[in-house]
Amino acid sequence: MKVWSKVEQTIDFISEVLGKFSWLLILYCMIFGLTDVILRYAFNQPSLWISVTVQYAMVLLACSAGAYALNNDAFVKLDLFYARFSPKTKAICDIITFFIAFLYLYVLVTKGIQAAKISFFLKQVTPTAIPIPLYHLKAFIPVGAFCVLLVAIKKLVIDIQTVIGYDRSEQEQRTV
Repeated sequence: MKVWSKVEQTIDFISEVLGKFSWLLILYCMIFGLTDVILRYAFNQPSLWISVTVQYAMVLLACSAGAYALNNDAFVKLDLFYARFSPKTKAICDIITFFIAFLYLYVLVTKGIQAAKISFFLKQVTPTAIPIPLYHLKAFIPVGAFCVLLVAIKKLVIDIQTVIGYDRSEQEQRTV
């Protein structure tokens, strides 16, 4: 279990790095989004590049924040019934939903890789006055989905351990 503990720590580290990156992207979107609005409506001088880069940043945000949100249980859940379940029943529900999430993430990774390859081959850029490369962004989509998949697998292992009755707190105390 020492190896799995290291794997979990690595996944947590990746998730935290993506979370900090997402935080910077949020700041970028807020600052430059506001700047674009002020330039456009107060000074009647719209920017040629701000709105495109903010859109680019929002796509990056969606790709990078998923792993962080999943790792920190920040996704919205329908807790009508789930909140009343025992930890074991919650784990069983999470195991069942893992397979749905896995299918979605598998398609996102595989199709994202295909789209990124095509984008690199075509050297795609934004169809705006200032052409900004899109292939970097398209390459990050499967990377972000893979990071979410890593967190989902980590949570699957924790749920399986809960179902079989493995006491994680006891194991963590032994390793400290």
